[in-house]
Amino acid sequence: MALVHEWFGATGGSENVFRQIGDLLPHAERFVLWKDHDATEPNLRESWLARTPLRRTKAGALPLMPLVWRTLSHERFDLVISSSHAFAHTVRLGSPDQTRYLSYVHSPARYVWSPNFDGRGSSPLLALPRRVLQTADVRLSRHVHGYAANSQEVRARIARYWRRDAVVINPPVDVDYFASAPATDQCQAREYLLGVGRWIPYKNFDLIIQIADAVGLPLVIAGSGPEETTLRRAAERVRVPVTFEVRPSQERLRQLYWGARALLFPVHEDFGIIPVEAQACGTPVVGLRRGGLLETVVDGETGFLVDSVDPGSFVPLIQRLPELSQERVRAHAARFSEQQFAAKMTAWIAESLR
Repeated sequence: MALVHEWFGATGGSENVFRQIGDLLPHAERFVLWKDHDATEPNLRESWLARTPLRRTKAGALPLMPLVWRTLSHERFDLVISSSHAFAHTVRLGSPDQTRYLSYVHSPARYVWSPNFDGRGSSPLLALPRRVLQTADVRLSRHVHGYAANSQEVRARIARYWRRDAVVINPPVDVDYFASAPATDQCQAREYLLGVGRWIPYKNFDLIIQIADAVGLPLVIAGSGPEETTLRRAAERVRVPVTFEVRPSQERLRQLYWGARALLFPVHEDFGIIPVEAQACGTPVVGLRRGGLLETVVDGETGFLVDSVDPGSFVPLIQRLPELSQERVRAHAARFSEQQFAAKMTAWIAESLR
C-alpha cells in the first residue's frame, strides 16, 4: 500500500487528514513532494523535486507536479490512496488493472480551477497555463477508481470540473480536545470576537477587523501569514482594540476559542476545520452562507450565516448571540470527530476494494 500527499507542512488540515489515513494503514509507504524543514513527521519519502530549488516555490513547481507523480517510484503497489489538493490524485504506481487508486480530495487545485476563490491564479496572463493544467489534470486522472471529497462543496467541484462522482467524508477534528475546558479562568469571559487562520487575502481578515469595529467589540486575531503588516496597519485605524496572537500553540488556541463570544469566519472555504474547533468549545460561528459553513454551522442554532460582505450586516446577528445554547453548539461539533472520520474512511476503502 502507498499513501501520497502534496507538500507536507508542519501544521495544517490536509496534513492531519494524511496522518489519520496513515494511522488506519500503518504499514503503507508514505510519499510527499517535499516536507517543510520544520515538519518533524517521520517516515516520509520525498520526491526528486525536493532536491531542487523548486521546493521553495509552490507556484514554480506547479507545472512539474503531474510529471513528478508519474515518476515518483519504480515500485508497484496494490493500493494507492492520495490526499490531494493539487495534482496528487494523478499519481501512478502501477497499472490500473493491477493497482487500485483511491483519492481523498481537499479540493481540485483552486488556483487552477477556481481562481475566483483563490487570487493566486486569477491573473489574465495565467489564463492559457490554467487551461493547459486543467486539461492535464483531467486526462492524467482517468485511472482513479474512486473519489472521496471533504465536503459537499468539493464534491460539487469534482463533478463540475472532472465529471466524476465522490462520496463525502468530512475531515477529522479533535473535538474531544477542544471540548475540554482549559484550566485558566480567563477563558470564560466571552468578551471579544475572534478570527483564526492564515493571514492571506482570501481569508478576509481585513473584513473581520471592520466587523469588530462596526459592532464595537474587541477583536483577537490568531495565526500568521504574509498579510501581517497590512492587517496591523488596518487595526490601527479602527476604534476597537485588536490583539494579534502569532502562531499560538494548540493549548493557547483552545483558550482563545473558549474565551471568545464568537468566531468570525467570513470566508468561502472548502470545508473549514476552524469553525468546527470553535463550536467544540461552545463558541458560535458567524460567517458567510457559502461553502463548507453550509455543512458545519446550523444557522440560528450553532451560529449565524450572512449573505453579504457588508460589515454592517453582521452587527444584528452578533447582537443575537445570547440566544444560542453553548451546549447545542458543542453537541453539533461531535459530528466531525476523528472517530467518525476513521469509521467512514475505513468503510469507504473496504467498499472500494470490494
